[in-house]
Amino acid sequence: MDDQQLQKIRHSTSHILAYAVKEIFGSEVKFAIGPTIDDGFYYDFDLSGQTFSTDDLKRIEKKMMELIKKKSDFNRTETDIKTALEKTKAQPYKQELINDLAKEGEKNVSFYQVGEFEDLCRGPHVENTKELGHFKLLKIAGAYWRGDEKNKMLQRIYGTAFKTKDELQKYLIMLAEAEKRDHKKLGRELDLFSFQEEGPGFPFFHDKGTIIWNALVDFMRQEMKKRNYEENKTPIILNEDLWRTSGHWDHYKESMYFTTIDEKKFAVKPMNCPGNLLIYKTNQHSYKDLPIKAGEFGLVHRHEKSGVLNGLFRVRNFTQDDAHIFCTADQLKEQIIELIDFVDFIYKTFGFKYLMELSTKPEKAMGSKETWDKAESALKEVLKEKNIEFKINEGDGAFYGPKIDFHLKDAIGRTWQCGTIQLDFSMPEKFDLEYTGEDGKKHRPIMLHRAIYGSIERFLGILIEHYAGAFPLWLSPVQIIVIPISEKFAGYGHQVMEKFKRENIRVKIDDSNESLGKRIRNAEKEKIPYIVVVGEKEQGEKTLAIRKRGEGDLGSKKIDDFMAAIKTEITDKK
Repeated sequence: MDDQQLQKIRHSTSHILAYAVKEIFGSEVKFAIGPTIDDGFYYDFDLSGQTFSTDDLKRIEKKMMELIKKKSDFNRTETDIKTALEKTKAQPYKQELINDLAKEGEKNVSFYQVGEFEDLCRGPHVENTKELGHFKLLKIAGAYWRGDEKNKMLQRIYGTAFKTKDELQKYLIMLAEAEKRDHKKLGRELDLFSFQEEGPGFPFFHDKGTIIWNALVDFMRQEMKKRNYEENKTPIILNEDLWRTSGHWDHYKESMYFTTIDEKKFAVKPMNCPGNLLIYKTNQHSYKDLPIKAGEFGLVHRHEKSGVLNGLFRVRNFTQDDAHIFCTADQLKEQIIELIDFVDFIYKTFGFKYLMELSTKPEKAMGSKETWDKAESALKEVLKEKNIEFKINEGDGAFYGPKIDFHLKDAIGRTWQCGTIQLDFSMPEKFDLEYTGEDGKKHRPIMLHRAIYGSIERFLGILIEHYAGAFPLWLSPVQIIVIPISEKFAGYGHQVMEKFKRENIRVKIDDSNESLGKRIRNAEKEKIPYIVVVGEKEQGEKTLAIRKRGEGDLGSKKIDDFMAAIKTEITDKK
């Protein structure tokens, strides 16, 4: 089934949802909007003080099926603004939308009617409700009207719909699996991170979460060194003039935090690029110096509305594994190819497959059409030369240039946009960057922005769900736990633990008074990769009884043999 048909099914089902709510809750219901989203649809309602319950969802679903079985047509009508306002006089949210359309110069608006329900809507819809029926209402949430915290809080019902029962069932199974893997839940259970009232939207990483975070940074840093990157560190707060020059003040201001220092305006950085441009300018460069690959694990802050915050997936501060490559026109293709190969290597290490998109010029953009056409053509040329399949994502480029986006596919089939390669002719111009060419003249370098993890915090959230909290050995906060059978063998257990520690293996011991079975179960709940049990036999023979997560008992091994195998597994990042 093509995407367009699926969108029609979901959009039409959202109207049936609103129709059912009207039938059950009466004419007092105020209707807001009911668009499709990536995995389904939602509709926002104002119930004038009433609240939906989970039992209400069942009633609404039942009513929706009754309405669908009537096999009613979706009929479109068009009317002028004045008539539209008259038709919706009992619906303030619809009136606001109509007035906004009028301000934009629209003379007419369209409505869709199905059965006894009519709604302001551009469409499109299916022709008849007989094309619907495979749907599920998923949850109730609060949502500010138009996403603005100053507006009234509405009630949102989320749902999904598919063409066939089979497709719906597969999706619901995936949702159940996703719930088990929820990184917010696992983050608490595995003691990785938390969120506190004192810093809404700002993650607090605990020791175990910080271990994983550092392992991700160390891995990326090692791979950057192999590819001749330098590493920078730039200030979090920079003055207004800089952000005006970069274009962020005009194109990104609503997402920034501001402060005043010495009676002058400053902004907390939402991106790392301007600081790295300033570093480039501190020295004169020759064509022989290029390409310069400047990496930064830079902490950035972006003002996200409270309604969209979502664990590590949507936060107000995060660290980008940023890099900015300054190169000549002759080096451009080679550098883009190197970046694509770099991204491929990193994602394969984690076991991810991925899709690629080319995102083109957005409505609000910096630079001329000619510059954008040139940049988009350069990216397309490389993708085609490497025989890479990609989609065009119209209008979703950065404000300063087009980009290649990488969408990861996780263990249960969901996709996540993480990595990006962005081509930028504009900022080198705005910051007057130069290098001396082979001809002795001044030239403008081309700039590539790239991130692979994207946000390290978000990437960690994705990994938690991808692995269901069972991290590979090299990432696990605790790699081995030593469990003496009884107190009598605790001394040998501590000797074993110290030996692992000397080899920089993350190990702990559980010599508590709990039963052996309970201690093993606790270690399994912690998802520790290896459990090492020691007793009389192991102490006498200087061996270890090994249990591996997911595989069970591996039998007895000499300490040095097991140590060598562990170190190889960590190094190979299997």
